[in-house]
Amino acid sequence: MAADYTGRQRGEYLAMTDRVGRRWLDVFAGNTKFYSAAYWDLLTGLWRRDGPVRKTDALGFMTAVRSAHTAGKYIDEAIREGLVDESVNPDDARSKLVALAPDMRSRLDVFFDVAVDEMRAAAARVATPDAD
Repeated sequence: MAADYTGRQRGEYLAMTDRVGRRWLDVFAGNTKFYSAAYWDLLTGLWRRDGPVRKTDALGFMTAVRSAHTAGKYIDEAIREGLVDESVNPDDARSKLVALAPDMRSRLDVFFDVAVDEMRAAAARVATPDAD
């Protein structure tokens, strides 16, 4: 299979992901505890849903976490830190609902705006291939 992009273009992609990754840390005021694929999966999964989901469904957002018990620990930590709100499910008292806390949703909206800006700028920089 022939390479479609130059080394410079691939390097620009890596530089862009580094810049976006640093911005992810900014979402949490530099708290590296949340620089984790599990939190990325959880928080972006809740952001996509844009409303409460059953806690057991949110466990499934964390694709790299095999244990429901471990996934539950991530959710509980996000609740303790105020990133996620938990409430009683009005349709089923046996289950809980979770949703992004309003402040977290706002911070993620800003993060995604910056990430899209980074992506657009990187795309412009790699639009014309240069010789390696």
